[in-house]
Amino acid sequence: MRKFRRRGWLSRHWLIPLVVLLFAFLNLGGQSRLSQALAWTRSGYWHQTTQRAVRQPPTQQQADAVLTPTVKKQLGSSIQWNNAGAFIVNNNRTKLNANTNAAPWAVNHLDAQGRPWQGDAWLNKTTRQYQNRAVTGNGASSWKPAGFLQATNLTGGYSHAYDRGHLLGYALVGGLRGFNASESNPNNIAAQTAWANEAGSAASTGQNYYEGLVRQALDRGKNVRYRVTDIYDGNNLVPAGAHIEAKSSDGSLQFNCFVPNVQRNISINYATGAVTQR
Repeated sequence: MRKFRRRGWLSRHWLIPLVVLLFAFLNLGGQSRLSQALAWTRSGYWHQTTQRAVRQPPTQQQADAVLTPTVKKQLGSSIQWNNAGAFIVNNNRTKLNANTNAAPWAVNHLDAQGRPWQGDAWLNKTTRQYQNRAVTGNGASSWKPAGFLQATNLTGGYSHAYDRGHLLGYALVGGLRGFNASESNPNNIAAQTAWANEAGSAASTGQNYYEGLVRQALDRGKNVRYRVTDIYDGNNLVPAGAHIEAKSSDGSLQFNCFVPNVQRNISINYATGAVTQR
């Protein structure tokens, strides 16, 4: 006798949302939970492919393209691909001096052309900001850095091209009195791709990933010397990437990396900031 083959709505494609719906209905309290489960299947399950595309780091070929001779000269001779979108500089060792008893501080420096160039800081837990921008009055801004020619409705990954990329991130220095951690500090912000700014996993190491390592160290009571230097190729308005270094006073944290200012689904004219969908 020929066995019935389960197809259609009992296929593997429907198994996960079906289990979620049944569990919600039988165990989690009726209609409201069922509605939540339905929302999850719509927004979570069926959009996993899109989310995976968003999280994807750039290819090595794309990242290598910003390593011009001018950029390499500013980074040094030892630059190694980390297989997650960024480069390790000088075997992940930094020359930052973390042996100081000074009070926490943070400063910005412009380069000779007036571009946001470097954020340098000595951090501890008191400099951390745990409140969101809406609470502290450092919310969204209409101000735009040079080269911020935004592109939206992109496909194949992040839906927009640029963020206002902080040299010194709000969560790290927002608690430091006297430092302007807003989204409109022209000395602390440059045009940065959504990927380079937001990616925060070990498999996709944007600036947020490295900032996360510092946040965790500060939360554990560590003192951290931290520096971010935007690297420009010649007279370009948009930086080629961010050179990020950190070292804790006890030696438990240390890294030296370069996050290229690229994104998998776009090409950038760094001289002007113009963006093309890839």
